[in-house]
Amino acid sequence: MSYPAIELRGINKSFGAVHANKDINFSVMPGTIHGIVGENGAGKSTLMSILYGFYQADSGTISIDGETLHIGNSQDAIAAGIGMVHQHFMLVETFTVLENVMLGAEGHSLLGSANRTARKALKEIEDKYGLQVDPDAVVGELPVGVQQRVEILKALYRGARILILDEPTGVLTPQETDQLFDILRTLKEQGVTIILITHKLREIISVTDTVSVMRQGEMVAERTTSDTTVNDLAELMVGRKVLLRVEKQQAKPEGVRLRVNDVSWIDERGVRRLKDLNFELRAGEILGVAGVSGNGQSELLEVLSGVILPQKGSFTVVSKSNQEVFSADRDRDAAVMRKLSIGHIPEDRLKQGLVKTMPASESAILGFHHDEIYGEKLFDLTAIDKATQDMMEHYDVRPRDPSLKSANFSGGNQQKLIVAREMLRQPELLLVGQPTRGVDIGAIEFIHSNLVAARDKGAAVLLVSTELDEIMSLSDRIIVMVDGAITGEVIASEADERQLGILMANAADERSAEGTSSDVLAQGGSV
Repeated sequence: MSYPAIELRGINKSFGAVHANKDINFSVMPGTIHGIVGENGAGKSTLMSILYGFYQADSGTISIDGETLHIGNSQDAIAAGIGMVHQHFMLVETFTVLENVMLGAEGHSLLGSANRTARKALKEIEDKYGLQVDPDAVVGELPVGVQQRVEILKALYRGARILILDEPTGVLTPQETDQLFDILRTLKEQGVTIILITHKLREIISVTDTVSVMRQGEMVAERTTSDTTVNDLAELMVGRKVLLRVEKQQAKPEGVRLRVNDVSWIDERGVRRLKDLNFELRAGEILGVAGVSGNGQSELLEVLSGVILPQKGSFTVVSKSNQEVFSADRDRDAAVMRKLSIGHIPEDRLKQGLVKTMPASESAILGFHHDEIYGEKLFDLTAIDKATQDMMEHYDVRPRDPSLKSANFSGGNQQKLIVAREMLRQPELLLVGQPTRGVDIGAIEFIHSNLVAARDKGAAVLLVSTELDEIMSLSDRIIVMVDGAITGEVIASEADERQLGILMANAADERSAEGTSSDVLAQGGSV
C-alpha cells in the first residue's frame, strides 16, 4: 500500500479573531502535481506555511510518507524532505548561484572544501532534473525566471522530495512560465511530489494531476484535474458563477487627457529604455500597452507618474482645470502629478504601492496623507481608520482590519487596498500597471469591472499588462511596445492574438528573417 506523500488531518489555525484554517483535511499522493486554488485570504499560504514549519497549527496532525511528524520550524520541514519556493524569492542578490544554494547548508567548516562539494552536488542535480544554471553567475544579474530556478535548486540541494511553490508565476513572463512547467513535469517524472499554489486556473488545468479548492479557510472540494474546467473551479473558489470575460459598452472618447511627444529615456548604464514614444490618450477610453515584460512599459509608467524624467521629448497632462507640460528641464514629482488628478496603480505593490511594516490605515493614505480630511497638523487617526474601513468595504479587502500590518494581508488584498486608494478619488487620468498580478479570480473580475466603470465615468486609463487576455478584454485601443519602441497600434475590437503576436515579435522578426509569432502567441493570457 502506498501512503500519501503528505497527509494533513484536522488542521486549525487562528490569528486573533481570524480563523485562517478550519478543520483542514488534505492529502497528496507521491510523484504527482497537486494544485491548491482559492481566493486571496482563503488560507492557502497559511496551510502551506504550517506544512513548512513557519506557523504551528493550533490543532491537527501532519504525516509524511505515512509517518506522523512534528514540524516545529523550517529545519524540521527540510529534514522531512520538504522544500518551499516562495512568491518573493529568498535570495541574496549580490551572491553567486552557488553561494545562494550553499547558504545555510555549507556542511563543512572549511569553505573551500564545502564549495567544491556543493559545486559537484549542484552539477548532479542540474543534470538529473535539467535545471542548468551558471553556478558562478551573480543572482541579481539573472532574469527572474532563472532566479526562480535557483530557488528550486536550493530546495533540491537540501534533499527536497516534496516541493511547495507559492504563486510561482506571478512575476514570470509567459515564456518563463512555460519553462517552469517543463521543469515541474521533469521533477514529477523523477518522483518529486509538487504542490502548486496559484490563482491562474488555466495553469492548474495545464500542469496539475489533482486540485483542491479552499474558500474562507475551509477545504471545499477536490477534483481530478482532467475531470474539471476553469469555470467549475472559479465557481467553487468564489461560491458563485464568475464572469471570465469583461462586459463593457463601446467607449465614447472625448478630449485628450495625455499627449506623449518623442519621449525617450536612458538608464544609468546608457541603455535606451524608451525610444521616441508618441501617442495620445483621451477621456473615456482605455489604452492598453501590450508587450513582453521588460520592453519599456515599466519605464513609461515611471515617467508619466513623475518618478523619473524623460531625457528627450515631453508629455502633456490635460486636466479639466489645467494643462501642464513635462520635459527634462521641468521639476516634477509624484505629488505634483496627483494635483493634476492622476491616479497610479504601480506594477510592484511591495516596492511602490505600500509599506509592509505600516498598518493598512497608513498604506491606505500614502500620497494623500497631507489632505485636510486626515488632519491639519496632526493625523486624525479616527478619520484615517474610517476612510480605510470605507475602502475595505467598497473593495472587499479582507480582513477588514485597518490596524493590521500591510504585510499580513495576502497579495491580492494588498492590491485591492491600493486600487481602492487610487480609484475612489475618481482621477481624471489613471495609470495602471499589472493590476491583477498575483490576484485571484474573484478579485480580477472586481478590479476589471471597476476599471471599466472609471472609463465610463470619463477617466482616461492607461493599462500596462503582460496578459494578452487582460489587454484584449479591457482595452479600446492597444499599442504594442518592443525594446522601448511602439511597433504598432490596433483597435481592440478588431485585434486577435496572432496580430498582436506579430507586432510583439516585430523586433525579433527584423533581426532573424521571416520567423513566426508562435512563441509570443503562447502568452495568450491566463485566468
